[in-house]
Amino acid sequence: MTPAGGDMTSIVQRIARLALATYRNPPRYQEEAAKVFLEKHGQLRSLMSEVQAADLKLVPRRGDGAPPHRGAPPPVTYMHICETDQFSMGVFLLKSGASIPLHDHPGMHGMLRVMYGKVRISCFDRLERPQVSGPQPSGPQLGALRRSVLRSTGEYTAESGPCVLFPDRDNLHHIDAVDGPTAFLDILAPPYDPDDGRDCHYYRVLSETEERGGAQKDQEVWLMEIPQPAEFWCGSEPYPGPEVSL
Repeated sequence: MTPAGGDMTSIVQRIARLALATYRNPPRYQEEAAKVFLEKHGQLRSLMSEVQAADLKLVPRRGDGAPPHRGAPPPVTYMHICETDQFSMGVFLLKSGASIPLHDHPGMHGMLRVMYGKVRISCFDRLERPQVSGPQPSGPQLGALRRSVLRSTGEYTAESGPCVLFPDRDNLHHIDAVDGPTAFLDILAPPYDPDDGRDCHYYRVLSETEERGGAQKDQEVWLMEIPQPAEFWCGSEPYPGPEVSL
């Protein structure tokens, strides 16, 4: 819960400050820099494990399972909390039955912590090394195939620790709301920036089994880059929790 000291000492404020310190100078493979990063990253992961929906003034919502359509409320809503050059932080709210399609985070770290409800997350890695920064030589190559591997599939609730992704591990993921509406606090570092090679791309699994079904951990699959699926779009709402100052 929010400490008695007010917004400046709220847990979301402390998370934001620690995220800034953690991601300000990401490691460049020097041993000492990597050690400092991992220490701060572990502290951030621990602090993220403590935050609760009430700390963000989030109230679990009732959801309907009606198929989304244009003109209806968006299946996914984003509440912006803060953003710097080093990281962005906000809350995603998914309606019952909604999904965030399989997508990537080029050259980015991430941390996701469920506030209420349940999500199922399937994480993939490309087996070739992607370009992680700088302008892309061309636009998204729709239909391009990526040799990839399914790293993990798991369900997360408010009792779970954070789901963590790295530039080279668990970097692509698919998120489903399970058994009702859900919300999660999300940190991405650095933020998406198409001008710096960090655009979001969407994919479809080309295999006889879906990523949420029969595919096994560490099973190799082919991913095909696709346009943003028509059934997915994201609206926005004001963030109701404590103010963050950086």
